[in-house]
Amino acid sequence: MSHSLDVDGLLSDASVRIVVCCGSGGVGKTTTAAALALRAAERHGRHVVVLTIDPARRLAQSLGLTELDNTPRAVTGMDESAGGELSAMMLDMKRTFDEVVAAHTEPARAKEIFANPFYQAMSSTFSGTQEYMAMEKLAQLRASKDWDLIVVDTPPSRSALDFLDAPARLGRFLDGKMLRLLIAPAKAGGRSVFNLVTASFGLFSKAVQKILGAQLLTDLSGFVAALDSMFGGFRERSEQTYRVLQDPQTAFLVVAAPEPDAVREAAFFAGRLGEERMPLAGLVLNRVHQTGAAEISAAEALAAADSIAAEFPVAADALRIHAAVAEQAEREQRVIGRFTGEFPQVPVLAIAAQATDVHDLDGLRAILA
Repeated sequence: MSHSLDVDGLLSDASVRIVVCCGSGGVGKTTTAAALALRAAERHGRHVVVLTIDPARRLAQSLGLTELDNTPRAVTGMDESAGGELSAMMLDMKRTFDEVVAAHTEPARAKEIFANPFYQAMSSTFSGTQEYMAMEKLAQLRASKDWDLIVVDTPPSRSALDFLDAPARLGRFLDGKMLRLLIAPAKAGGRSVFNLVTASFGLFSKAVQKILGAQLLTDLSGFVAALDSMFGGFRERSEQTYRVLQDPQTAFLVVAAPEPDAVREAAFFAGRLGEERMPLAGLVLNRVHQTGAAEISAAEALAAADSIAAEFPVAADALRIHAAVAEQAEREQRVIGRFTGEFPQVPVLAIAAQATDVHDLDGLRAILA
C-alpha cells in the first residue's frame, strides 16, 4: 500500500539540493515544479532556482515575470518572511552550448566553432542537444553558491526516458571514434583521411559522402577539428552530472495525470530510475478529481436523484453532478492503482483538479495547499 508523500519534509530537508520533476508531456510538470519551488522558498526559507526547459511561457506568467531566459531572474511578490528567495529561468540550449564552448576553448577556436554551419545546426536542433544542455545548466547552477535548492522541470519529450538517455547519446556522439577519425585530415596537413587508410575505407568514404553530402561532411570535419580541444570533456561532464543524479542530494518526482497513458509512462520511468539507482522520492498525481461527500457512491447519488427529481429537480441535478464526479474519481483510482500496485513503496501526492488554469503566485500556492 502506497503512503502519502511528505512534500514539506522533502522541501525542508537541507541535504536535498536538487528536485527533478519528470514525466510525459502534458501532465503539469512545469506548474508542479513552480509550485514546489515557491513553497520551498516561502515556507522553508530555501534559496531556490527553478529551471524550466518547457518552450511555453506558462512558468513566467505564473511567477509574475514577463519573460524567462538563460539567466535566473528574481521572482517578486512572494512572502519572504521565512527568509527564502526564488529565481526562475528557462533554458536556452544554443546559448548554453555557446557558453560551454567558450569556457573550454581558446577565443579564436571558439569563434571558429561558432561560425561552423554544422555547429549552428547542431546547437539549435540536434536530437538530444536540449536534454544535454539541461544537464550542463544543472551542473552550472549546482556549482554556484547562490542557491541551496534547484528545481528542474524536465524537457517535454515523446518519452520521459529521453531526459536520462539523450545526454549520454550526445556525449557518445561528440566523443565518438567516427568523429575522431574525421579529425585526421586537419592533423595530416590537409591530406584526406581517406588517403591515409586502406582503399576499402575509400569506398566507405564515398558511401558516407553519398549519404551525408560532401558539404555536410566538410562542415562536420571542420567542426570536429575545431572541437578537438574539447573531446573527452563532454562525456566527463555528462558522467559527472549523472553521478549527481544518483546521489541522495537529488530527489526525483515523477509527475503524472490519472490517465492510463500517463500512469503507464510513470511506471516505466519509476522502473528505470530504480535500475539506474536514482533516488525516486515520490509520484505526484495532478488533476485528481475528488468529491465533497466521498461517502455517497455514484450509484447511491443516481438512485436518490431519480427518487426526488419530480419534487426537487435542482437537488436531483446536484446529485447527478456528484454521481458523475464520483464515477470519474473511481475510474481514476483504478488507473492509479496500477502504479501503486507495482510500486507500493513509492509515496504518492494527489493534487486536486483546479477550477481554473494557474496564472499567478496565488494559483501556485493553491496547488499544494
